[in-house]
This record gives sequence, C-alpha cells and structure tokens, in this order.
Amino acid sequence: MERVWTARAGRGEDRWTGDVPGAAPRWRAGGLRAGLGMLLLFAFAQLVALVSASLAAALVAPGLFTSTSPGSTTALSPWSLLALVAVPVVAAGATAVVGVALSARGPAEGRVRRGLALRWDWSDVGAGLALGVGGLLLTVPAAWLWAAWVGEERAGSAVGAAFGGRSLEPGSAVAVFLVVWLLAPAVEEVLFRGVLWRALEHWRWNRWLVFAATSAVFAVAHLEWARTPLLLVLAIPIGLARLLTGNLLASVVAHQVNNFLPALVLLLDVLDVLP
Repeated sequence: MERVWTARAGRGEDRWTGDVPGAAPRWRAGGLRAGLGMLLLFAFAQLVALVSASLAAALVAPGLFTSTSPGSTTALSPWSLLALVAVPVVAAGATAVVGVALSARGPAEGRVRRGLALRWDWSDVGAGLALGVGGLLLTVPAAWLWAAWVGEERAGSAVGAAFGGRSLEPGSAVAVFLVVWLLAPAVEEVLFRGVLWRALEHWRWNRWLVFAATSAVFAVAHLEWARTPLLLVLAIPIGLARLLTGNLLASVVAHQVNNFLPALVLLLDVLDVLP
C-alpha cells in the first residue's frame, strides 16, 4: 500500500497517511517521544561541542588549562586559535544535522529540511534581512550601553578576547571573519532555533513560549555570564525571524546580519587597520 508524505514546515504537523480514502494518519509529529528525542539531540550536540573544544585545546594548546600564566594564550598561533573556535562549531553542527537525518520521520529525501523546518524562500530571506537590519537598531545601542555599564572587557565576547590585540596574516584573518560572520550563526541557529525549537513544538508549546524559552537558553548556553543579558536582547530579532516565518533560514540570515558588524570590526582589528 502506497503512503504519501505531507508536511507543513514549522507547525509540527508532519504525518503519514495511507492511500485509502478516509484512512486515519499512520503517524503524526508531536508528543513526548518526538520532543524528548530532539531535546536529547540538542543536549548531545552541546556535549559534543564541549568535548571537541577540550580535545582541540589538548592538541593545539596542551598548556592552556594547566598554565598559571595569564598570558599563556598569546603563545598560540593564529591557526591554533582558529581551530579552538571552529572545531566545536563544526562538530556540534554536524552532530545536529546527522542526528536529525537519522531520527526524523518520513522519506530520507528532505528529512533534514523537514526536521529543522528549513526551506528556501526568497520572501523569508528578505524577512530575515529586514529583521536582522532592524534588530541592529536595538542591539547596537544595547551593546554600547552594556559596555559602558560593565566595562569593555567584560562586555566583549570570548572570541573577541581571544583574538583582540593580535596581528594576523590575511588568510587566517579572513578565516576568522567567515567563522564569526557565517559559520557560527548558522550552526547556532540549527541548534537553538532548529533542534531545540522543534523539540518544544513537538510538545505543543505556545509559539511565543517557544520563542522565549529558546532565546533564554541561547543566552545562557554561551557561558559568558557578564554578557547573558545582552545576548538575550540580541536573541529577540533573531527569534522573531524564526517565529514569524516558521522558517529556520530566516533566523540564520537575521543572525548572520547581526554578526556582520562584530566580525568586520574583528577583521579590521587583526589586520591592524583600526587605530
């Protein structure tokens, strides 16, 4: 008996149905098991990020966690520092994508897209751009006020602190720029507004509650406690892009727009363009 796959992205309404008129759905997304599976995948991807970061540090900077010298990281090469930043991002992203590909229901073709509510739509790309640019009107003043309140050092990101004050050759500088601008936001969106968002959708949470919960987890999961309130503000336009379009692509675009200015400033800094 032939079965047909139908899906409505972003609404948790994927289902199997038979080809017999009036047949009941054979499977419907949602419920405790589906949500728990996605939640466990999210947690496992986070664990993979932590473990891979530790392994990368052990390989390229074995004294990083044992040295008592505050300036021990300055001895690391630019490519070693890049590995410390990029390896956990790539490992977590690959874990999430493979996990969705293996666990999501339905035909293998397009399973990751359905599982993450990811589809190509120019109007949603435009929405992501608009919310990303509009969000800068909120996030740039918020970042400036936060830095004025807690101090520049405490308000800066861990990546900015790692590369700040360094002079890099163009190849490694551009690589850092691309990781911060494009790669890291895409992976974070797959994890937070993809896997975690879908887990809560499976449990039939109200979409505004899903927006609030994923934004809060996003802010806390960075483990940069001095920046947590600021990260919560930064999550607002990004989460709204996912909420209003039902498309993960929109939040990826909004996040990349948000990261462009910090990534550009970091690029100019490590190329010694800034005074």
